Amino acid sequence: MTDLARIQHDLLAAIDAADGLDGLESVRVSALGKQGSVTALLKTLGGMSPDERLVQGPRIQGLREAVTTALAERKALLERAVLDARLARETIDMTLPADALPAGTIHPVSQVMDELAEIFADLGFAVATGPEIEDDWYNFSALNIPETHPARAMHDTFYFPEGGEGEKKMLLRTHTSPVQIRAMQAAGGDKPIRIIAPGRTYRSDSDATHTPMFHQIEGLVIDKGITLGHLKWTLETFLRAFFERDDVVLRLRPSYFPFTEPSAEIDVGYTLVNGKRVIGGSEGWMEVLGSGMVHRKVIAAGGYDPDLWQGFAFGCGIDRLAMLKYGMDDLRAFFDGDARWLKHYGFSALDVPTLSGGVGA
Repeated sequence: MTDLARIQHDLLAAIDAADGLDGLESVRVSALGKQGSVTALLKTLGGMSPDERLVQGPRIQGLREAVTTALAERKALLERAVLDARLARETIDMTLPADALPAGTIHPVSQVMDELAEIFADLGFAVATGPEIEDDWYNFSALNIPETHPARAMHDTFYFPEGGEGEKKMLLRTHTSPVQIRAMQAAGGDKPIRIIAPGRTYRSDSDATHTPMFHQIEGLVIDKGITLGHLKWTLETFLRAFFERDDVVLRLRPSYFPFTEPSAEIDVGYTLVNGKRVIGGSEGWMEVLGSGMVHRKVIAAGGYDPDLWQGFAFGCGIDRLAMLKYGMDDLRAFFDGDARWLKHYGFSALDVPTLSGGVGA
């Protein structure tokens, strides 16, 4: 046996005999390390003549490749043995419950928005949306709100800086009513409309029951032969489904809104239970929304003939509805981002209340 063949035989035997990763690493260093036997042979190639190098070079390189391949194969076998031993030793009981992980919740406003969309979908209403940055005409003029109305004042409305001459006055919408005008215009003045318009609105106000940004939902029905009776039935059906009580009683009080005529504030009856107001019954009354028959000027602004088409509209605060239904007492907490409040009042994404039984449930 030549010297190279003997070296290869001894190294391969040592690799096969290694019974652990540490022992195999020692063999690798002794062969391929800086002072290893194979490395020493490679260094001799520089001192050989070209003819000797032509003969010995391939043999030494072949030795190096054989040792490298044997080391890699043996390492894979040893690592697999280590893994098998660990799997046999460290068993996992898959029947044990998993550790609880932090979970987010659905905000009460989002939950109530979903409930409202579900209820009105059963009543045949579609959901309509519009821009939150509106111009003065859609937000005020088209809704029959005169120039002298307090809502147009700077201390009530967030206006953008005025542009050049002839440019529209822009503002953050103070209600979702502009969506009603846009929906009528989109319908072309000759089709019935039945929509709700939920979304964010903005007013310069802040206390326990008012915030500069809040959520509102409005409803609009345009058709021929619409009366106050249709409005009352719609609101009564909606509120009974939302509060999930059959004893919800409504009271309509005459009121004034520029965009409806006649107009009515809607009060809902409540009962005192352990000192708290609970919706249902008629021990007392609580205002929940405003409503009325759509004003002729608003119908005309939307592109409809008020002599042929009538309609009703209503609106209320989504945050206010959430407070009444789920027992919250400060509107500002809705926007504080306090994780403790959200954990208490939020809804699990996998176990949210549902009104899928329909408005008759």
